[in-house]
Amino acid sequence: MKKVIIKKQDVEEMISYAREKLPQEACGLIAGSDYGDERVIEKVYYLTNIDASNEHFSLEPKEQLQAVKDMRARGLKPIGNWHSHPESPSRPSQEDKRLAYDSKASYLILSLMEKEAVLNSFHVENGETEKESLEILNR
Repeated sequence: MKKVIIKKQDVEEMISYAREKLPQEACGLIAGSDYGDERVIEKVYYLTNIDASNEHFSLEPKEQLQAVKDMRARGLKPIGNWHSHPESPSRPSQEDKRLAYDSKASYLILSLMEKEAVLNSFHVENGETEKESLEILNR
């Protein structure tokens, strides 16, 4: 199992962005690098949810392509995506599992259902989920 590492500032920005998008799900991509069993998130991308829904999301294709181009220019690799759950826990829904096509990706889910936001990272393969260790750095 990978340990996923993210900066506290990135988490705070994700929470702020997701709250701005309420009642819809917010979404985006994450980029970074793998170092053995550690996956370091170095950039969080904020993309438009073209579904405009509080229960599912689809990334805006042009923004997605632009994000991938930016990753390449920065020497980063796409390592997964993130989205919010405005009214449900921080765990993959049945639809999240069904749409998790990349077994190498990390899927970050940010729950806003309680006053305190909850962020978790998951590995999904063949419809099975495993919670990844998530470390939030204070720098």
